[in-house]
Amino acid sequence: MIDVNFETKVNEARAKELIGLIKADPMGGWANLPLEIDQKELARIKKAAEKIRSESEVLVCIGIGGSYLGHRAIIEALGEKDIDIIYAGNSLSHRELDKSLAAIEGKDFSVNVISKSGTTLEPAIAFNAFKEKLIEKYGESEAFKRIYATTDATHGTLHDEAVEKGYKRFVVPDNIGGRYSVFSAVGLLPLAAAGIDIDALLSGAYEMAKSLDESDPKFAKNPILKYAFMRHDLGERGYDTEVFASFEPATMYFNEWLKQLFGESEGKNGQGIWPASVVYSTDLHSLGQFMQDGRRNLWETIIDFPTDDLNSKVVEAVKKAHSAGGIPVLSLDVPSYDEYGFGELIYFFEMACAISAKLFGVNPFDQPGVEAYKSELKKLMEVQ
Repeated sequence: MIDVNFETKVNEARAKELIGLIKADPMGGWANLPLEIDQKELARIKKAAEKIRSESEVLVCIGIGGSYLGHRAIIEALGEKDIDIIYAGNSLSHRELDKSLAAIEGKDFSVNVISKSGTTLEPAIAFNAFKEKLIEKYGESEAFKRIYATTDATHGTLHDEAVEKGYKRFVVPDNIGGRYSVFSAVGLLPLAAAGIDIDALLSGAYEMAKSLDESDPKFAKNPILKYAFMRHDLGERGYDTEVFASFEPATMYFNEWLKQLFGESEGKNGQGIWPASVVYSTDLHSLGQFMQDGRRNLWETIIDFPTDDLNSKVVEAVKKAHSAGGIPVLSLDVPSYDEYGFGELIYFFEMACAISAKLFGVNPFDQPGVEAYKSELKKLMEVQ
């Protein structure tokens, strides 16, 4: 199981109270999800993934934010095994969309569009473009058999279209927000299609979730709680920036998921810790200078996977140098660089983030700032 290299005081009663509030929250369905996996739904996901792999060279995953970052993080880290995965609908750049469209030329492909409402601008534009390509290549009837819609269970623009056109449908649960949705169909379908062992992934998450046993006499020593309370303690002491550090270049998108998870969950009401990230040893030759000698308002959280002897020496050198440079250095020791290890890691950060946000007195599950930008964009588009 994930371990941490630091000690901090955990208020056991407060921790139990916050976990209870998180699990009882209308958007807290993710907290018990690894312990309550719907085996029938899991079988549907695996069957759909097999079909995608059997008839397609490429799967286009269309979504933005929590609809794609979590599963992309794992796929990028572990690599596609059976199919190419390309991503679209996560920006409004026509150059990026054109590049994605060019990547499917001459190839058999399927589309997994992930959107609870179906009205979010970026994925909606991309979905229309790829739908046209599917119809052009296969004809309308066959094209619709290659579309997999992960959306609301009962209503919404995408739901209604999927019912009308006969797309294979999977559900974005009402009680799970996007950035906490990796262990739902949002993440599991593209992961399974990519050849990721989702059973091993869920096993890692299960063990991490199970470790939060309130009857365990060592409950207050749980690494999730130690990390969450340490973050709050550092924040209260004036450290306002956390730098997530990895030593594996393929984990860059895992860092991106972390920034979304913590940024959207904590950054409210003038509260929260600014999440940043580096990938070493590359960034030791750029941002490493700031880490060593810049403003001392930050700390470093090293995600330490098992590695070879040379990289392990770099890890130790960084810990010693940056600690000597005057910043707190936290280390999370991940047992394995595989599906199981990432299952543990995803759940670890989800729960730690939710607890940390609660400690700062904010709601971990809304994103009013994101809605504010959408509102202003809508006004500007209406003027045009």
